[in-house]
Amino acid sequence: MATDREQPERIRTRRIYEEPDGGYRVLVDRLWPRGVSKEKADLDEWLKDLAPSTELRKWFAHREDRWAGFEERYRQELAENPGVEDFSRACRDREDTVLLYGARSETENEAVVLRDYLLDGGSGSGP
Repeated sequence: MATDREQPERIRTRRIYEEPDGGYRVLVDRLWPRGVSKEKADLDEWLKDLAPSTELRKWFAHREDRWAGFEERYRQELAENPGVEDFSRACRDREDTVLLYGARSETENEAVVLRDYLLDGGSGSGP
């Protein structure tokens, strides 16, 4: 049986500003993205409780020099979040989960950390 690491397409990330391309669409931002209507977002779920805390989000402020610290601190928040295990199980039951985010960076955002955390099985190590 293949693992999630061998099937990375099962959980993928995408900017919410891009056109929908299938999958179970989950917004993982705590705040609603500017300029996106609920109709255009075409969400299946909005999981604010899995997003980084307000304090962490404000501290990070999408500064490149804080990325490593953000990633470490957000993984710690995920490890302490009781909703992560339920979401992880749900992702394993789906063919395609798309974690949506509003950040400009495609590589340094909460959806990337959450995806890697789920694919790592919740381990504290990075990909």
